[in-house]
Amino acid sequence: MRNRVEALKGKLIVSCQALENEPLHSSFIMGRMAAAAQEGGAAGIRANTAEDIREIQSTVDLPVIGIVKRDYPDCQVYITPTMKEVEELMEVKPDIIALDATGALRPDGRSLDDFFTELKRDYPGQLWMADCSTVEEAMHADALGFDFIGTTMVGYTPQSRGDKIEANDFDILRAIIDKARHRVIAEGNINTPEKARRVIDLGAFAVVVGSIITRPQLITRAFARALE
Repeated sequence: MRNRVEALKGKLIVSCQALENEPLHSSFIMGRMAAAAQEGGAAGIRANTAEDIREIQSTVDLPVIGIVKRDYPDCQVYITPTMKEVEELMEVKPDIIALDATGALRPDGRSLDDFFTELKRDYPGQLWMADCSTVEEAMHADALGFDFIGTTMVGYTPQSRGDKIEANDFDILRAIIDKARHRVIAEGNINTPEKARRVIDLGAFAVVVGSIITRPQLITRAFARALE
C-alpha cells in the first residue's frame, strides 16, 4: 500500500464525488468519472462513501483517498466524523482515509486527539490524512502523527472564513510545508492547471483537484454567469 501511495508524489489526485442532491450522484457514474480521470493522467482518486470507492476500485487501479461525508445535528464535523464512518471505509480499505482535523468536536463530543488515538490503536498500518483549515490546525495534526496534512478546509470553517488558498502566493500552504514533518497534500479551490503546478513547485507532496474537473453543474454555472 505504501508503495502505491509513494507513486502519488508530484502527481494529480482527482476528487470524484457527487452528493445525494447532485445530478451525478451514482456509484456507477463515479466509477466512470475515475476512469476518465485516469485516462487524463490522474495518479490517484479521492472519493466519498464505501459504495463509490468499491465501484472505483473495480474500475481503476489507482490509490484512493477515502472519506465518508455525513452530517450530524449540531456538529460542524462532517468528513469521516465518527468510528462508524471509519468502519464503513475499512470494508473497502482505501489506501488513505481522510478526516476532519479542524479542531471541532466530533458528534459524540470527543476531541480530535482522542478520536485519532483510538484510530491509530485500532487500525495499525492504515494511512491517515488530516483535512485542515489553518496553519495551527495543520501543525496540531502533524504533531498527532497524521501521515498526510491537507489544506482541504481552508476557507470552509469559521476560523478560516475569507482565507484563500492561493492568497499571497499560497502563503498558508507554504507555511504548512515549511513547518510540517509529514507530507502535505494541497487541496481546496485549486482550480487551474497553473495553480496545480505551482503547489507542487512549492513542495506539496501531491495536489487534489475536484469540482473544476468532476462537477459539471458548477463548471457550467461559471460560464453561464459570465454571460449574464
